Amino acid sequence: MDENLLTIGAFAARARLSPKALRLYDRLGLLTPAYVDETSGYRYYRESQVERARLVFLLRRLDMPLARIAEVMAEADGVRAADLVAAYWADVEERLAGQRTLAHYLRGRLSGRSSELYAKFEVHTMDVPEQWVITEKRHTVEDELPTWIPASLGRLESAAEECGGMTGASFVVYHSEVADVSDGPVETCVPVADPDAARAWATEHARAWDAAARLEPARRVAYTRITKSQVEAPQIHAAFEAVEAWMEREGLDYAGPCREIYFADWDKAGPEDEVCDVAFPI
Repeated sequence: MDENLLTIGAFAARARLSPKALRLYDRLGLLTPAYVDETSGYRYYRESQVERARLVFLLRRLDMPLARIAEVMAEADGVRAADLVAAYWADVEERLAGQRTLAHYLRGRLSGRSSELYAKFEVHTMDVPEQWVITEKRHTVEDELPTWIPASLGRLESAAEECGGMTGASFVVYHSEVADVSDGPVETCVPVADPDAARAWATEHARAWDAAARLEPARRVAYTRITKSQVEAPQIHAAFEAVEAWMEREGLDYAGPCREIYFADWDKAGPEDEVCDVAFPI
């Protein structure tokens, strides 16, 4: 055995880690001892491994999952490893921003200051004409919506070219509550010009996408207009609740399921650009 090797106790003191932590890092493949005595099972480390041990410790201080630490430690390119850390922290900050907004929303709601949250949403009414739409319907939970809705609307908007072109804004109908334990269903809809072509398209894709073509009746809706950043939960929930509170004050009844009407180019819109009407048929 190399006499320059450090016992686990000595190495732990140099790295400012506990032997328990070093055994865990070994078990996870994050920091393998330089030598393990076959008879005693004692672990020994090299002085050169101190930097790696401290790096693992610092990454853990970021609450980085061990699997992602392994990705960073496996990266030989230091710039690439730094990029992995930056990407992880960007995810953390995005999550924290959402949680901060949710905490603000919950404080207002629980303290009885909901009216303050709703005050920033101006509610109006508009008449939506009768229109033929091609649709997809799916049972899904809330966490899946940010992935499924854009993908579904993308398919429908492409298919609209086969159906005489789009004649209005795409929209999403929530036929029942969507949450962690409630799965809708949700229906994506794109207005099109040619009903016959729409029915033919729907027949072809009914099984794969639960596609349909139908006549959406003329409706009067109460709505509030929100920005791209407000489409994120919980802001969008506050927008829906603001419209419902306005309807209650006005003595209006629901005449159909709630919906989101996307009237702007999502990809080109900035965070503060208006992109969506949150609406209830009345």
